[in-house]
Amino acid sequence: MPLRIAVQMDPIDRIDIRGDSTFAILLEAQKRGHDIFYYTPPDLSLLQGRLIARGQTLKVEDKHGAHYALSDPRTVDLSERDVVLLRQDPPFDMAYITTTHLLERIHPKTLVVNDPAHVRNAPEKLFVLDFLDLMPPTLVTRSLADVQAFRAEYKDIIVKPLYGNGGAAVFRIKPDDGNLASLVELFQTVFREPFMVQEYRPEVKEGDKRIILVDGEVAGAINRVPQAGETRSNLHVGGTAAPVELTDRDREICARLGPELKRRGLIFTGIDVIGPYITEINVTSPTGIRQVKAFGGNDIAAMIWDVIEAKRRLTN
Repeated sequence: MPLRIAVQMDPIDRIDIRGDSTFAILLEAQKRGHDIFYYTPPDLSLLQGRLIARGQTLKVEDKHGAHYALSDPRTVDLSERDVVLLRQDPPFDMAYITTTHLLERIHPKTLVVNDPAHVRNAPEKLFVLDFLDLMPPTLVTRSLADVQAFRAEYKDIIVKPLYGNGGAAVFRIKPDDGNLASLVELFQTVFREPFMVQEYRPEVKEGDKRIILVDGEVAGAINRVPQAGETRSNLHVGGTAAPVELTDRDREICARLGPELKRRGLIFTGIDVIGPYITEINVTSPTGIRQVKAFGGNDIAAMIWDVIEAKRRLTN
């Protein structure tokens, strides 16, 4: 049965369809005959208790440079949609958080994917702290003294913002680097919230695994390999995707996380693993599903829609 879909996402004219997971999900929705209504976060409003959005009907095509067509501009009551896809990219700021509060008003009667309350309560670098035994040594702080003590113990460290994305503002500080105090001062100036410090893991030179889970179950994985001389492996900053097999440790991590992801209604998630450790749980707008399929893996977009459609059948 065709569903009435709404997708809240960044401007569709700016996406790179070659690696965009949202685009893959939309292609599969269209393939299944679902009606797609597209809008951007600034077009979301709450009017006398009604959650409305100004947007347009969306058609998509897997054709670079001509990947979308918009028509029929109108205002839609989102409570009358079957599904809303919450798919804008971070930054995870107050604007993002506010949209989760608004969307929470129509969920679960209108199924919001991922569950907006749990998206709000599970920021990538904070949710993972529930699984400290699976993580590298980690510090969350604004204190220079605490960072200096951490480096004295672990020598080679990574400093990064709590709410960043795409590898932005991620710094490696080696034991002999004299810039630590200046970097901490910069973070204290730019960010009001604490930041994260972790032990540097040399295994990142071999790649950072992105493992994708659908409704708590492993769906596929890619290895993101950094450029020579680069610490960050994110595809946004030049990392290269490669096929990868999961290790027993990877599966142990997924087995621990999966039930909690499912319980929270986090249908589509991506976890990042370096060596034996998990570093992030991505719940806002994970990427990687087009690369998994390109390497001969699962059609994860189809798996996501199988779960969504099953959940809708249960509520009808």
